[in-house]
Amino acid sequence: MQRFNHTAFINSRRDERGLGHHTLRAYSQDLRTFSRFTKANGLTDPLSKEDILAYHRHLRDELDAKPATIERRLVTLKSYFAWRAERNSALPSPFTDVRITVKIPRRLPRPIDRDTLKLVLRANGGAIDALLSPGADHAVPDAQNAVTVLIIKLLIVTGLRISELTNLKVRNVSSDGSQILVQGKGSKERIVFVPNRELQEEFQRFCKERSDTGSIASPLFLNTVGRRLRAATFRKRLRALSERLGVEPHLTPHRFRHSAATLLIEEGIDIRMVQALLGHANLKTTEIYVRVSNTALRRALERADILSTLKH
Repeated sequence: MQRFNHTAFINSRRDERGLGHHTLRAYSQDLRTFSRFTKANGLTDPLSKEDILAYHRHLRDELDAKPATIERRLVTLKSYFAWRAERNSALPSPFTDVRITVKIPRRLPRPIDRDTLKLVLRANGGAIDALLSPGADHAVPDAQNAVTVLIIKLLIVTGLRISELTNLKVRNVSSDGSQILVQGKGSKERIVFVPNRELQEEFQRFCKERSDTGSIASPLFLNTVGRRLRAATFRKRLRALSERLGVEPHLTPHRFRHSAATLLIEEGIDIRMVQALLGHANLKTTEIYVRVSNTALRRALERADILSTLKH
């Protein structure tokens, strides 16, 4: 397909919209998939409505892509063609008259139940030991064990995305360990709070040690060789902890995020406050946790106890 160069589009999304690395990588994957389709079918500009419908069938029937993947690929492609049409009126978007509905099954998040969270916290750092040989991230020393559990506690009380947490610098934490300046999706900044006093003190001591051994511009969390802890490395540690404790399905950073939201909703925290904590742009994204949790409803009904009030 002639003139299909998505590099400029990706660069504009990064520079003009401030989109994050993961979003830009997904855009690139989506556009490369379409580029392969156009080459395989000998398609050239201008593309037609039928070409887009054929691509939809290709994703659905030949690639057997999941509905959410199909929707994302089509949304990315539509954005690309709209962007291109703005810059070259001779290349109109083939999506102008296209109406494609992709039904996506609503998947409920899977938070970690309270008993499992208690089990993980009782591990107290000693549960993750000798995972690999020294030098790799297998033999995590005691100091790293404690850091792993500290991160778990922070995920539970803040609901941070693991990428937000692993990208933190020492300077992003307040001097008393009670506040964290987080850069979320689209480079949007927000403040999250560490409400537990004991955790604040533990976090404060950790941050002071990191400041003393490095600088305020250093990564907050390091791996066993002194470099920034990567999300993939932390996921490996959680999987090892899951195996050690017999937790199924295994622990993941995002399940801790789900747990943070669900626990707050269950304790009666206003949904808009939960939205602000999680950094959700749309309240609908947060509302799913209301449907997940029936605990708050049960407690409210037990407090009301309408039948008892009618007896008196």
